[in-house]
Amino acid sequence: MDASPNRPPQLVAFDLDDTLAASKSPISAQMAALLSRLLARVEVCVISGGQFGQFRAQVIDKLDESSPEDLQRLHLMPACGTQYYRFAGGAWRCVYSEDLSESEKQSALAALERCARDLGYWESETWGPILEDRSSQITFSALGQSAPVERKMQWDPTGAKKLLLRERVAAELPDLEVRAGGSTSLDITRRGIDKAYGMRRLAELTQLGLSEMLFVGDRLDPGGNDYPVKQLGVPCIAVERWHDTVPLIEGLLGRL
Repeated sequence: MDASPNRPPQLVAFDLDDTLAASKSPISAQMAALLSRLLARVEVCVISGGQFGQFRAQVIDKLDESSPEDLQRLHLMPACGTQYYRFAGGAWRCVYSEDLSESEKQSALAALERCARDLGYWESETWGPILEDRSSQITFSALGQSAPVERKMQWDPTGAKKLLLRERVAAELPDLEVRAGGSTSLDITRRGIDKAYGMRRLAELTQLGLSEMLFVGDRLDPGGNDYPVKQLGVPCIAVERWHDTVPLIEGLLGRL
């Protein structure tokens, strides 16, 4: 579904990596200024696979132009919407977290490492941990969370490695949700919990209809981790890189 050209959204939701910023990088000063202007007018959500610490480093710490009142209109959904944070009383507070059980975590971690090693995808040169326990999500990053963007793009330029690994891991974890995440990552959550789940919860918590929202992401293609939002029926706009989001927000500001 495409966004309506005539009806301005009441809430604008964004993916983070490659939509608002380069992978695992802080948003630019230009993007921060645009988001601050947008927050002054409508509700804004950021939903991505990263943990809250990444949201803080990539987004929150750059929004120094936003007032506390404006920050109250910012909805943060780390770990693909399995967690939800709001700004209240001068601090960011967790509203909910759909945590995995310890047995689910151990099963996910073991399956990821076993399948990656079997396929020859367990790399010896990495930048940060390959496996992360994010409480509500287990994440595999083939080159580590802090790998340079250019190295990530070289590791799996067609996405074939990531999709094959996802198939292998999913076959071993039928009771969990296994999704392709970023350029070199897989995310594992409880069954049925993905970005569509996060957007449904957001609609409930804000009392806004899905048609009153707009979602912007770079992986809205079938199989992409933003695609469930499109399937849900939220109006969507696809971008290829974060630079494309700049004129998009400028256009939205002209309509609000």
